[in-house]
Amino acid sequence: MTGLLVLEQLLNGLQFGLMLFLLAAGLTLVFGVMDMINLAHGSLYMVGAFLAAWLVALTGSFVVGVLGAVLLTGLFGMLLESGLLRSLYLRDHLSQVLATYALILILNDGVKMLFGNDLPLSAPDALAGSVQLLPGLQYPAYRLLILGVGLLLALLLYLLVQKTRLGALVRAGASNREMSVAMGVDITRLFTLVFGIGAALCAVAGALLGPLLAVQVGMGENILILAFVVVVIGGIGSIRGALIGAVLVGCIDTLGRSLLQHALREFLPPQWASAAGPAFASIAVYVFMAAVLALKPQGLFPVRA
Repeated sequence: MTGLLVLEQLLNGLQFGLMLFLLAAGLTLVFGVMDMINLAHGSLYMVGAFLAAWLVALTGSFVVGVLGAVLLTGLFGMLLESGLLRSLYLRDHLSQVLATYALILILNDGVKMLFGNDLPLSAPDALAGSVQLLPGLQYPAYRLLILGVGLLLALLLYLLVQKTRLGALVRAGASNREMSVAMGVDITRLFTLVFGIGAALCAVAGALLGPLLAVQVGMGENILILAFVVVVIGGIGSIRGALIGAVLVGCIDTLGRSLLQHALREFLPPQWASAAGPAFASIAVYVFMAAVLALKPQGLFPVRA
C-alpha cells in the first residue's frame, strides 16, 4: 500500500463526498426549513440522471444534457412541492414518511414507463483520459471535473445562504419558522424555491455520477440513506454541516472500501477480503455517526439551539 494509492482514494472520497453534499444540502434545507421528512428526495436524483441521459442522447452534447436536466428537475421539484407535498407540511412525520415513500414507488414506475429500467450515459470524449497530478499518479479527467463542479457549487451555495437576502430568509426559517412568518416572510414561496433548489442540486449529482455508476430505476434509494446520515452528522438545516459531514462520510466510505481490502488480504483469502472490506466500510460510516451523536446529539453544526 503506497502513499499515492492513499492520495488517489482520498481524491475519490472527496469527489464522492461533494456529490453526496449536493443531495444532503437540499435534504437538510427541506428538513430544516420545512420540518418535513422527504423520502422521495433520492428519487429526484434518479429523475435528474434519467433526464440527463435522455437529453445527452437527444442533443449529442453532454453539457446541454446536464444543464437541461438540472433545469427540468428543478421545475419538476417546484411543481411537485406546490401540487402535492405542500399538503403534508401540517401533518405529522409518520404521515410524511408514508406519503413520500408512496411517491418513491410512483416515480420509479413513472420513470420505468417513460425511459425503461435503465439508460446509457457516458462521460464526454474530451474527458475520457487521465491527468498526471504527481509523478506516478494518473487521475481520471472526468473525476477532476466532478471535483471542480462540486467545489464550485459548494462555494456558490455558501455565498447564497450566507451573503444574500434569500439566504437570510432560509437561515431564519431554519432557526425559527414561526417567527419568520410573524415577521412577514412569504413562507409558501420560500418553501417552493428551496425545494426547487434542492431538486436541481439532486439533478447535478445524478447527472455527473451517472457515467460512473449506473442510470437505473431505484438508484436514489441507496444514496438517500447516506444523505440522511450526512444530515444527522452535520446538523439539521446546516449547509456547513452538510458539506463537512458529506466529505467525512465520503472519505470514510471510499478509504474503507479500498484500504480495508488491502489490510484484510494479510489475514484472509482474497475473495473473503474483497467481500468484507466494503461491508466493514459501511459499518464504519454508521459507527462514526453514532460517535458524533454520542458527543453532539444535534450534530456537528446545529442550526436550532
